[in-house]
Amino acid sequence: MRAPVSTYRLQITPEFDLFEAARRLPYLHTLGVDWVYLSPLLASEPGSNHGYDVVAFDHIDPARGGAAGLAALSAEARRLGMGVLVDIVPNHVGVATPAANAWWWDLLQHGRASAYADAFDVDWDAGGGKVLIPVIGDGDEGSIRVEDGEVRYHDHRFPLAPGTSTHDEQHYRLVSWRDADDKLNYRRFFAVNTLAGVRVEDPDVLARSHVEIKRWFDEGLVDGLRVDHPDGLRDPQGYLDDLAELTGGAYVLVEKILEPGEGLPHSWATQGTTGYDGLALVDRVLTDPAGRAPLDALETRLRGAPVDWSEMVHGTKRAVADGILGSEVRRITREVVARLPALAPRPPTADLETVADAVAELLTCFPVYRSYLPAGLDHVEQAFARARRTRPDLTTTYDVLRPLLSDPASPPALRFQQTSGMVMAKGVEDCAFYRWSRLTSLNEVGGDPSVFAATVEEFHEALAARQRDWPLTMNTLSTHDTKRGEDVRARITVLAEIPDEWDAALERLLALAPLPDPGFGSLLWQAVLGAWTPEHLPDLRDRLHGYAEKAMREAGDRTTWTEPDATYEAAVHAAVDAVFDVAEAREVLTALGARIDAPARSNSLAAKLVAITMPGVPDVYQGSELFETSLVDPDNRRPVDFDHRAAVLAGTDSDDAVDKLHVTCSALTLRRDRPELFTTYAGLRATGPAAEHVLAFDRGGAITVATRLPVGLAARGGWADTRLELPPGRWHDVLTGAVASPRLADLLETLPVALLVREA
Repeated sequence: MRAPVSTYRLQITPEFDLFEAARRLPYLHTLGVDWVYLSPLLASEPGSNHGYDVVAFDHIDPARGGAAGLAALSAEARRLGMGVLVDIVPNHVGVATPAANAWWWDLLQHGRASAYADAFDVDWDAGGGKVLIPVIGDGDEGSIRVEDGEVRYHDHRFPLAPGTSTHDEQHYRLVSWRDADDKLNYRRFFAVNTLAGVRVEDPDVLARSHVEIKRWFDEGLVDGLRVDHPDGLRDPQGYLDDLAELTGGAYVLVEKILEPGEGLPHSWATQGTTGYDGLALVDRVLTDPAGRAPLDALETRLRGAPVDWSEMVHGTKRAVADGILGSEVRRITREVVARLPALAPRPPTADLETVADAVAELLTCFPVYRSYLPAGLDHVEQAFARARRTRPDLTTTYDVLRPLLSDPASPPALRFQQTSGMVMAKGVEDCAFYRWSRLTSLNEVGGDPSVFAATVEEFHEALAARQRDWPLTMNTLSTHDTKRGEDVRARITVLAEIPDEWDAALERLLALAPLPDPGFGSLLWQAVLGAWTPEHLPDLRDRLHGYAEKAMREAGDRTTWTEPDATYEAAVHAAVDAVFDVAEAREVLTALGARIDAPARSNSLAAKLVAITMPGVPDVYQGSELFETSLVDPDNRRPVDFDHRAAVLAGTDSDDAVDKLHVTCSALTLRRDRPELFTTYAGLRATGPAAEHVLAFDRGGAITVATRLPVGLAARGGWADTRLELPPGRWHDVLTGAVASPRLADLLETLPVALLVREA
């Protein structure tokens, strides 16, 4: 198996297609990148800029360059000695435009007789033999019409079954958009009605949905895959085994989020995750634990009472299970009830509503994204134990459910596993993360915001285990799914070192731009501060308005996507405008920005060097070799100026983040050209008054040294006589070219980080 030393993620779009990506490979190679890592390539919904809404499995999207584009990129990669990693989407397809998806169109036209009926996860009986399509606006049923041999609803087009002429005769029924929450009868991706689940557990469906992916490996065009959302699959382990056979055992990563203390199953045919676990660890080892108490006190004051993260999550997950994912809960319930003994009358503990209540509570109490029965049975037991504490009135119903949800072969258990991750993602990442503002650099995908910081010792222990168990897993700091770019988080992290200054600045900002919810105001102003860099000011107003709208609607406690509160939203948008239009607010923000600039740069360089050199395969998200100050998607999918980056790398242009580019290039190049220096892991010890401010480790010949908690370091007067215990030999710093001194005041005089190699 060929494996990457490093990767660089590119978002392939109609505007930045495979031919353009191929043209940029020489720059990536000069940067030190080993493999190029591409977003989904298969044909997707018309106009899609992300590619996760695949509509055809048999060809590459022509708008993204088609087969010729991949051939050109692969050929250029081979010329440069680079590999190719591609993101694939096995769990679902896009159905927003039925005419664009031949499989979905055929299903709607022919119903259960469709050649693709087995490809989709439809509960036909629950829909009265029809697929329910939730698109009708309130009171707008009269707009359904038959025209030009199709069923039409405004711009929506649907097929007519052979020999029919009315909507009522079809194998589908257009219903109110509100019915999606509790009546939908096809499995979706999370709560997205326009992404329908695919049954790749069926061997025929697997073969038909992977025909183009197989071609990539048969023809040697691609070297590895990133599997999107494996937790949505019926049998992730079985799918990965099938994928290994199809690709000849190629390098494969899974987009898997691990909760604290949870491990990736070693039985899976994968080299690791896409790196959120590593991201969370890097962020926390750079966070000052002393900031926790004052920031807790600030959060309590803003919210009017202490906030219990666990209880908040329980509430948001339960709201999701009862609300936007109610259809999935009811489908599990139907499968449960269908398998209970035929008792007449059915006991109250097993009626549909009581079982649905209990299933929703168990999903709410599930401690991780999902189990993989029989592995992970302890997580099922934990869910039952907590549910008995939170809802003891359902205890007898839990007794009925337990054997059905614990049996690996039980259909209700299989579907429960597919659903628990949806509830977690929508309840936590897409809701609770926007209601908790203590320190928002910790509100990141794959992280638990209640885990405030990690010690250097905990970091070393985790990284030693990573080297031992998952040496080829991915390391990342930014992705297309991160809520805040890596340098936004690096800036916000500084607030843990200056909580009193942040408290005073926030109080002033909230006075100058009042908000109905000061807790959300804290989250908003942290985002503003994190993205507040001079080079991004021209377009920052529009970007912040977009972020504010998404953040407050995802929080869902004051306004929502479906029922926006115009008055509340106007107040939030007025606060965004105050950033630019109220001189006093801008002065406060500018002063605070200046206060954190230097320590934030230190954090940025430390995080970048650590992520590139620690055990695992480092990934650089497009553009993040310079400052990555994006907010949540779609902001983080903005076009990247590669000409500028190439010029800065060549020394013909300047940039405020040139040090970050230098660190990135130096570390990537060393990893690629000297792999023998990165084969082991050992934490290094420092001695002296500022020893707690250094993070250092030896990878087997390459030593990483990074500053942590830079505000505290400056407050104590710098490194003084703090020394790093280097292994024997004469070392030099790859970043500066200087001979390495064990005195950190000398070693880190030029940059807050160092990358050492032993001289011959």
